Amino acid sequence: MKLLYSIHKYDVFMFTWLINTRAHTALTQTSRYLSKTGDGSLYLLIAGFLFCYEGIESPLLHAVLLAFLIERPVYFILKNGLKRNRPEAALQNFHSIITPSDQFSFPSGHTSAAFMMATLLGYYFPALLIPLYCWATAVGCSRVVLGVHFPTDILVGLLLGISVALFSLGQI
Repeated sequence: MKLLYSIHKYDVFMFTWLINTRAHTALTQTSRYLSKTGDGSLYLLIAGFLFCYEGIESPLLHAVLLAFLIERPVYFILKNGLKRNRPEAALQNFHSIITPSDQFSFPSGHTSAAFMMATLLGYYFPALLIPLYCWATAVGCSRVVLGVHFPTDILVGLLLGISVALFSLGQI
């Protein structure tokens, strides 16, 4: 329990530091847009595109579907099993910039899905891997800037997304 308390204390320190930086206000609007790219519509569009142009036999489409069939239940079990409060509920006198879609914060589903898709797409299109990981990192960071996640929520989302993607590709 001492380790979890230490991690939480560090998380709160990093979160508070970021929220109080001068750059926070400037990042807010950009973060809203970045966060929306991780809402899920883009993933459906990619799956639809793959289905239309490559058909049901698309290896990438298979990997994407398998990954989401694994990632969403694992994410749901972790989030609702661990029940870590979001910053607004955990910190006094703090209000997030957006209203999250659910109550708990750990892990970040936006980050998990973004890194999962970045890994899957990067596997099939290696030249895009670095820009895709930059986008996924920006999605994760946007969630902290918007005040709905702590930094470790993002870190665990990253690990979950990449792990599930590699599993669905048969790499682990």
